[in-house]
Amino acid sequence: MAGHTDILRKIVSSFGDINEEAFLAFAAPWSEIRIARKQIITRQGDTEKYLYLVLDGVQRACRTHNDKEVTLVFSYNGSFSGVIDSFFLQQPSAFDLETLTASHFLRIHYNDMIQLMAQHRSIETWVRLALTRVLADTLQRHIEILSFSAEEKFTALLRRSPHVLNLVPHKYLASYIGVDPTNFSKMLGRVRL
Repeated sequence: MAGHTDILRKIVSSFGDINEEAFLAFAAPWSEIRIARKQIITRQGDTEKYLYLVLDGVQRACRTHNDKEVTLVFSYNGSFSGVIDSFFLQQPSAFDLETLTASHFLRIHYNDMIQLMAQHRSIETWVRLALTRVLADTLQRHIEILSFSAEEKFTALLRRSPHVLNLVPHKYLASYIGVDPTNFSKMLGRVRL
């Protein structure tokens, strides 16, 4: 873990500050894990036990409904991953979290996170700020889903995360913006930023 403290510090500081004593306590319980490609990390109906920090790889949260698979979100290097609502509420997940590529993570167990939040006010504040950012991003995504055309959703995705075109298979990007893969391929040629 010692080699990854700087990475954890950088990601944590992007959401807000934690005092040094609290950060050292926060960094201690994280452990490394590697998961092969196309593996389910958290299955729909299971309760998320871990919060992950992605060191390498790409993952997606997805759900199948009426025989149609829908991609909800992607995570990749430098982002947190896991089924966040299932993790903090300790309730069954509404979707699957799977690796799209071989993935390398740091992870922290729910019990450790809750204990740290109870012991360190700055960690609790940091979690609140991070969750507020996640909520704001989720609400923006909800606006896109409800009111944007497919091309506008695609443009918004590329503005927000232009690197996903090289990281994520296009069939999953098509699912994310709600179009079939053929229409997605056509959009690739039409949409310019």
